[in-house]
Amino acid sequence: MTTLKRYFNVDLTVQIGHLKLKNPVMTASGTFGYGEEYAEFVDLNMLGAVVAKGISLKPMEGNPSPRICETPCGMLNAIGLQNVGLKKFLKEKLPYLRKFDTRVIVNVFGNTINEYVKLSKALDNAGVDAIELNVSCPNVKKGGMIFGTDKKTLAGLIAKVRQSVNKAILITKLSPNVSNIQEFSRIAEDAGSDALSLINTIPAIAIDIETRKPKLANITGGLSGPAIKPIAVRMVWEASKSVKIPVIGIGGIINAEDAIEFILAGATAIEVGTANFVNPKATTEIIEGIEAYLQRKGILDVKDIIGGMDGTRPHNNIND
Repeated sequence: MTTLKRYFNVDLTVQIGHLKLKNPVMTASGTFGYGEEYAEFVDLNMLGAVVAKGISLKPMEGNPSPRICETPCGMLNAIGLQNVGLKKFLKEKLPYLRKFDTRVIVNVFGNTINEYVKLSKALDNAGVDAIELNVSCPNVKKGGMIFGTDKKTLAGLIAKVRQSVNKAILITKLSPNVSNIQEFSRIAEDAGSDALSLINTIPAIAIDIETRKPKLANITGGLSGPAIKPIAVRMVWEASKSVKIPVIGIGGIINAEDAIEFILAGATAIEVGTANFVNPKATTEIIEGIEAYLQRKGILDVKDIIGGMDGTRPHNNIND
């Protein structure tokens, strides 16, 4: 009896709408700068996609410091969407990203629907691969969560942006701060979103007991990291069961095991966020880890484990 060869090629490609990614590993907006900041540590050509820091029409300074603090199994941030603005992004940041063989996704934020439309149209005309609508940031005074937690507002925003975007894939980044993620997922799908990404950070507070003051100048911040992963996995599972469009999982993904857990829950792709601060090479290590897992299990295609938690998906397994 011949022994099965231990190593073989596996297919890591995934599809988000009409957009094909070489693997399911992406960066999470706000945790990877504009890509250039991490290029010394990570070969950007290896990534499925780079999701750039959230962009607004005009530059934003963000919230006052301190605006980041560590928590048990995670971190709080209240950056406040500091960014260079659309004009500088198109002139300086996008040309740099285009040097690499990876998909470019731009996260966008506006205070009004019209601002979202202007941003999305300009980026679509500039040829970005996808636009991620940030409708769920908890750390800004205007806009932010209102778009992600009000059903009519969310539907109207997505529909308006959809009308203005011709080529780029439209991804809606949903808020975890809703009572029924399935309903909001369906609203986003029906309004014209090509994919969903979830979850964003969860509003939280940390207090310095010596000074009796909040650790963040903004008082509240967004909780991210391993502490929120079980919540995120649950929401990804619920969302993926509710829609036909792809779901991108985010929240506490530190290693390949975390990423695979999201994929088994129904995520077509994942975004790595807080882990980038701890380990700048986390994304590429996760790609290698997913490949090693598939090889160990004798699975030829990563798509065969999407939504595979219940064992209902067929597997192209060479050990069968």
